[in-house]
Amino acid sequence: MQPAELTRLTQLLRSGGVVGCPTETLMGLLADARDPIALAEVCRLKGRDPMQPIGLLLPDLQALDAWITDFPAAARALAARHWPGPLTLVLRARPGLPASLVRAGKLAVRVPGPSPALELVRAFGSPLTATSANQTGQPPTRTAAEVRAVFGDQLAAIVQGSAPGGAPSTLVDASGTEPRVLRAGALSHTELGLPAAPAERAAR
Repeated sequence: MQPAELTRLTQLLRSGGVVGCPTETLMGLLADARDPIALAEVCRLKGRDPMQPIGLLLPDLQALDAWITDFPAAARALAARHWPGPLTLVLRARPGLPASLVRAGKLAVRVPGPSPALELVRAFGSPLTATSANQTGQPPTRTAAEVRAVFGDQLAAIVQGSAPGGAPSTLVDASGTEPRVLRAGALSHTELGLPAAPAERAAR
């Protein structure tokens, strides 16, 4: 994206706006993760239960320290190998974070792979929401046109272009000493060097 466009979008995010944007997998709804009003708007747009946690996009690994209490060695190794990229790690959250980001004391984070979303979160300088740009229970979107068809003019902006599609980010609970795959995704369990997710094993 051009610098002027990044500046415009970051200003919209800082004012509480929600932006539709291509990630390295699907189109996402990006909003300031520190702003409870913006988080509530993401939930409203998606028709999502506010108690269903929203993941975070990080600008870089260093941004993680302010959001978690512990970064186990195995989690650190996964992040070093696969960030930026479609790997979401579930880690123990610091106390006092918005309830819509946390479940059972944990939150889900990733540094997104090369994409407009990575450019935007880096320009913004702090975490943004990482949730797909669709209404809950409906198919994910891959293009700006599809996002507009779902949300109309309710978003502050929609970044033009498209996402590659395919599987979402792989979700790994890395809060303990032995990471485990919770949801299969763009990175296979073999690429991560981990056992398959329970649903994958059951299907064999």
